[in-house]
Amino acid sequence: MNYQWYPGHMTKARRMMQENIKLIDLMIELVDARIPMSSRNPDIDELSQNKSRIILLNKADLADPRYNVVWTAFFREKGFHVLEINSRTGAGIKSIQGLVQEACREKIERDRKRGIKNRPVRAMVAGIPNVGKSTFINAFAGRACTKTGNKPGVTKGKQWIRLNQNLELLDTPGILWPRFENQSVGEKLAMIGSINDEILHTDELAVSVINYVDKEYPGLLEKRFEIQIQEDAYDTLKEICKSRHCYLKGEEPDIIRASRMVMEDFRGGKIGKITLEHPEEWL
Repeated sequence: MNYQWYPGHMTKARRMMQENIKLIDLMIELVDARIPMSSRNPDIDELSQNKSRIILLNKADLADPRYNVVWTAFFREKGFHVLEINSRTGAGIKSIQGLVQEACREKIERDRKRGIKNRPVRAMVAGIPNVGKSTFINAFAGRACTKTGNKPGVTKGKQWIRLNQNLELLDTPGILWPRFENQSVGEKLAMIGSINDEILHTDELAVSVINYVDKEYPGLLEKRFEIQIQEDAYDTLKEICKSRHCYLKGEEPDIIRASRMVMEDFRGGKIGKITLEHPEEWL
């Protein structure tokens, strides 16, 4: 399957980001902990040069805890401040304020030496579509968030959100989508649900999930679906049809229905905590 998706707002979003990058002290980038590199856009590194950086491994509860630790170390070695979070439940959110102060320590100290007191850190939140940026902002800001006006950046399509006296967020919606020449990146984005399922072949995607999980996390599929793994992934799907009573007329296995079950359970973490890529693949 050829994985491609070209949203028309990419150029506009990049220009908006360029125009506003000078207004901020800090870039907060959300990535999906299951695919920390494939869910990043390399343009963000280029546009954020000379800015303090934080990477938040969102949806960490769905990823393999062992690799969350490994990925955290990987990004820290590259100079990022890193934190595992779950925006949906709020796990890790309370630790972000301290991480912001740490990431912007030099800026805060410069302000202090110049006699500038209580100037809040200004941060931009970036992330590819469906990485959980809006959920994160809502969880981080809470009910107390308010727009702050009378400064550059307060225009339609973006807003300043004052979290507290020490931090303001510049929320710029729809920031960028990664250009992936590598089909492996596109496949992993499809597997976690970042590409519209309507343009995908669900059975082929389920086969990819089955092959990966069977290789890297043996036993999880057998336990979840109460089946025996077959040598061919399509035969495994047929076993799932039997186990879950997925049949078309004439007792023909309903492969598409079984494939959807596999994808829903995989994306929801019901099969297990699974990470789809490892740092050594990106060295």
